[in-house]
Order: sequence, then C-alpha cells, then structure tokens
Amino acid sequence: MRLVITADTHLPTRARDLPAPLWAEIEAADVVLHAGDWVDLALLDAVQARSRRLVGVYGNNDGPDLRARLPEVARVDLAGLRVAVVHETGPRTGRERRCAARFGDVDLLVFGHSHIPWDSVAPGGLRLLNPGSPTDRRAQPYATYLTAGVAGGRLAEVRLHRLPPRTARTRA
Repeated sequence: MRLVITADTHLPTRARDLPAPLWAEIEAADVVLHAGDWVDLALLDAVQARSRRLVGVYGNNDGPDLRARLPEVARVDLAGLRVAVVHETGPRTGRERRCAARFGDVDLLVFGHSHIPWDSVAPGGLRLLNPGSPTDRRAQPYATYLTAGVAGGRLAEVRLHRLPPRTARTRA
C-alpha cells in the first residue's frame, strides 16, 4: 500500500494550487493522509476527487465549512498499521512523551502545524511523522511532503520529497 502524507497546504493563501509532483503522487497513491490546514474547501473536494482514499483532519486555520466535514483526529487501520492523524501536537519539547500518552493505541501518528518535517519514535514504539508543507516552507530550505509504504502492518520506505523552489512563473 502506497501512502502520500501532506499537511499545511494553505490554499489559496500560500499558493494557488498544489505542486504538480504532489498531485501526481496523490493520484498514484492508495491512501492520502492530510494533517490539516487546508484553508479552502475546494482543495478538500479536489483531493477527494483525485485520490483513491483520503484520511484528513482539520487544522487551526480551517474554518467551519472544513470542520463540518473533517474530524479533529482521524484513526484508521491501513493493512494492519494503526494510524492516527491530527494537526497539532504542541511544542517540540516533550512531543514524543505527550503523543505516546495520547496516542498509545496506534503505530503511526501523522501531524502538521509546524511546517517542519519530523520523523521520530516515541518510547513504546509510536512513530511520529510530520511532512512539512508543500506550499509554505517558512524557515525550512524546501517545501516538502512524504511518501511511504505499508506492508504486513508495518511502515516502510518513508521518503521526504523536497519540492523545487517556486518562482513567479510556478506560483500558480
């Protein structure tokens, strides 16, 4: 099973559309995990239309229309891998400990909010992944998203994808 993991897309405030490489990954994936801050309901509709399966949550920048359609926390079993998706996990200090206490019943926690890619393992084995942002890199050197595989109830082949810098021509 092939996963695409993204968050903090902030459309149309940070970009007019998702980068073409991310759209291609969304269309090819078995499951898309989106950890919130969509901003525009049209993006949710577009990702749902172009993906086989979407698991998404709302973020702090998502208004009532998105909150009406998305949960704050999503939990799903993907081929035996127990996954939770949430937007915010609090400060980086103590994150693993806090998340292990709150999400101790899952194998993988996908989160967003910081726009900073993150890959760590909490005590007890919970894997934490943040894909960064494909549209708003903030202080990061690249805009990013993740892909991964799931086989036999295990996460495999986690890969951080760096997107080329946007120019005036590629901001669309």
